[in-house]
Amino acid sequence: MPFSDEDIYEAVNGHLPGVSTYVDSHGGGITLLGVKDSTVYIRLIGTCQGCTMSLMTTKMVVQKELRRVIHPELNIINDDGTPENTPPEGLFKVSEPVIVQGSNEGWIDKIKRIF
Repeated sequence: MPFSDEDIYEAVNGHLPGVSTYVDSHGGGITLLGVKDSTVYIRLIGTCQGCTMSLMTTKMVVQKELRRVIHPELNIINDDGTPENTPPEGLFKVSEPVIVQGSNEGWIDKIKRIF
């Protein structure tokens, strides 16, 4: 990929609020952990953390959209606590993880307001 990890980090950081709309609608959020060797490491938080559909959300929502707006070969890994998805040492990142979370009102909260 023709971009540095810093370039990819900045691009993902800039586009993540737009990408997180689906995750936000389910009461979740996305933490940008960092980039290593053109692979972006995130953590789904809120109701999306530990959800059985988190792999599908990561690949079919987050990765698909970031590939569309940044680069078609971008790879996104959700740090879900499993050893194979643990971020490696030496990630490019800012000092604190970037957390992108919408209104914190997921679909359950919206239903509660209706009733």
